[in-house]
Amino acid sequence: MILFAVIASCLSGENRDNCNKYLREPGNELEGLEPLPRLHLRQKDQDFFQEYIQEVELTKLAERDMASLENESQQHIKENCVLLIKKLEAACGRDEKEVAEFCKFLLTRCYLVAVYSPSQQSAFRVFSVMNSRGLDLMPVDIIKSDIIGKIPEKEQQHYTDKWEELEEQASRSGFNEVFTHTCMIFAKAKAKQNLLEEFREIVLPKVTPQELIDDILEPYAEAYTILTNKKYVAVKNVEQVNQYLFWLNKVGNSDWMPSAIKFMAEHKNDPDYVLWFMERLERLASFLHLTAKDINRRIERYRLLLEEMELNPDHSMDDSLSSIELTNKEKKEFVGALDGEIYKLTGIRRNFVILRLNEFVGDGAAKFDFEPNILTIEHVLPQTVKPGSEWEKQWPDRAVREQWIHCIANLVPLTRKKNSEARNYDFDKKKEKYFKGKNGTTTYPLTT
Repeated sequence: MILFAVIASCLSGENRDNCNKYLREPGNELEGLEPLPRLHLRQKDQDFFQEYIQEVELTKLAERDMASLENESQQHIKENCVLLIKKLEAACGRDEKEVAEFCKFLLTRCYLVAVYSPSQQSAFRVFSVMNSRGLDLMPVDIIKSDIIGKIPEKEQQHYTDKWEELEEQASRSGFNEVFTHTCMIFAKAKAKQNLLEEFREIVLPKVTPQELIDDILEPYAEAYTILTNKKYVAVKNVEQVNQYLFWLNKVGNSDWMPSAIKFMAEHKNDPDYVLWFMERLERLASFLHLTAKDINRRIERYRLLLEEMELNPDHSMDDSLSSIELTNKEKKEFVGALDGEIYKLTGIRRNFVILRLNEFVGDGAAKFDFEPNILTIEHVLPQTVKPGSEWEKQWPDRAVREQWIHCIANLVPLTRKKNSEARNYDFDKKKEKYFKGKNGTTTYPLTT
């Protein structure tokens, strides 16, 4: 439909009228037949689709700001329309004759094939095989069919609308992740099968379809959206909580998410307890990240937290979760890692530590970029000390230099440009390079 709209926009006269017939059935006044669109989208997108695509108002659509569009579907409609306009212009320019020939080819040499199957199970199998090189059918699409089909017919539309609203709220891929995290909350173990099989085996037998949507998916999708967007809202503690969420989203994995989803879904209206929890969860996630615990160790650690939540459903600030606290052994290991050669960690861990420290010495308001093409870590005492330099006079013992060279005390964040300017200069000249620029400052408080 979008492609025919793009073609119609390039044609004129009778050719355009003929092309429009593939977008809208023209109707017949003598027979009392109203013009109707050939294709109907879901209700919330049909007016949009008709206004811009089926009425061929593509210039107006191209001018719409993406942020003003209501949902992902409408954004995708615009993206695809703009792309097809570019492709057609690249292939045919503005030559109406060439565009008409292409349209003739589509209408006479290309076919739309409808495939029917005798059962839902075979339908999914056919879809998977036919679509193996395109966009996969997500597990949530199949689960939706399972769930909605078991709800009484008079309630199905209500729950279909609610499901689509949740999918829109969390995004299509995000909603799929909600199901993955829900499986972890129920199973408290690493997945052994694919999501569809796990969900059917672990979650669905324990709840009714209505309970699944009302009591699990709705609060969990809301919690997931808060956590991933760092948009906690309450009467207090908002800034601190969202700051912890920023760092949780930087630890390089989402194994912490099921615990956070369950907690947020159940306690979001207690901002003091939320702050208490997120501070400790971020500390725990940072420990597991910095000490390079593998997925099995991480899952096992968060399992303890999920089990305690389930065993003590009335936990609160007065009876708080103990398993979220670092043990004495973990604290010792954490301090040992921070005392070690931070520079030799993988880039994602090294940058996390330095930027996390940078926030401690700053006011926490600025969010700094983790991108390696922007951020670089500078050794104040250079890795290579030139003979006769000030560095050699101040640090004559090579063994002492090597003890400190890669440690946290000797590392500061810089933009890549500043780092290349600083090089192995003596300290005074290096400082001049650090702070040479607008207002004599550097981007990072830690460096200052």
